[in-house]
Amino acid sequence: MDIVVTDFDAADTTAAEQAFDIEAACAAADHPDFPPVCRREFIGELSHPWPGWESRRALAYLDAAPAGALRVRLPMLDNTDNAEVEISVLPQHRRLGVGRALYEHAVRLVRAEGRKRIMGNSVVALPGGRARSEAGRGFALAMGAKPALSEVRRRLDTTDLDDAALDRLLADAWSRADGYSLVRWSGPAPQEYVDDVAYLDSRLVEDAPMGDLKWESERVDAARVRAIEAALDARGRHRHHTGMRDDASGRLVAWTVLDVGSSTRWHAWQQITIVEPRHRGRRLGIIVKIENLRHALANEPDLRAVDTWNAAVNDHMISINEAMGFRPVDAWENWQLSV
Repeated sequence: MDIVVTDFDAADTTAAEQAFDIEAACAAADHPDFPPVCRREFIGELSHPWPGWESRRALAYLDAAPAGALRVRLPMLDNTDNAEVEISVLPQHRRLGVGRALYEHAVRLVRAEGRKRIMGNSVVALPGGRARSEAGRGFALAMGAKPALSEVRRRLDTTDLDDAALDRLLADAWSRADGYSLVRWSGPAPQEYVDDVAYLDSRLVEDAPMGDLKWESERVDAARVRAIEAALDARGRHRHHTGMRDDASGRLVAWTVLDVGSSTRWHAWQQITIVEPRHRGRRLGIIVKIENLRHALANEPDLRAVDTWNAAVNDHMISINEAMGFRPVDAWENWQLSV
């Protein structure tokens, strides 16, 4: 069998469509309850890279037929020793050397960029949980990668919410949150809060469990926030935000986001939830999460599922999510490999 790996960019529309078809098929096979890969988002990511990052793409052809796709994402403003790598191989072409050819191509790209580490992730089934392919885990181990951070994905079925329980959680939390006011918006951050959003975003790596991942805090400022918003707009992502303002200072000190796709309005990803350290212990995190869920539902009438990831050791956030009704679906391993 003849395997050829070829780089491509956004200008090569034929290759982009082939890569889209491969990634869509792999997602359907490996993550069957995920929303389908959206063509608008896929093409938007090619033409509007994530601010502060560059990407490299390649396709693997097996006997001249598209068989696998490669994404290499390179942080350019921080974490410049690292590279994120995602390899997708059509299920019918696995265990034929396609993944290894893409991996070796990725290593050459990463080394040429002066990077020292490759990072990626894979899914496995939880004990007694839904079946999941372990192809990704087996491949990572075969390439010599080491597990660096274990996470669990949980899903909230918004068609079966216990609103009375959410009301009780909110009432208890608000009883401890004197001196704070709720702030909601959809889309870009209000100008008066954009600097606070940047500050909170930049704290995430400091505050979230990172295991053995060699990942430093990202330097986020207002300009980077605006560039991220523009990239998400180009991909058709709808974002719903809720924050808590400290009335004494007027600063936004807690913040969370739900992110909804343009072609899958039934599904949302739970993104960042963070509380500024000096304002913890006042239940601001649970307030913003519940209030933002209701904010999103008011704006997204078709929303019926929300997915979130938590490090397996993040007991505090897990307890909040499970009190809201999130339930475990599968486990995810973050891998790291020195090159």
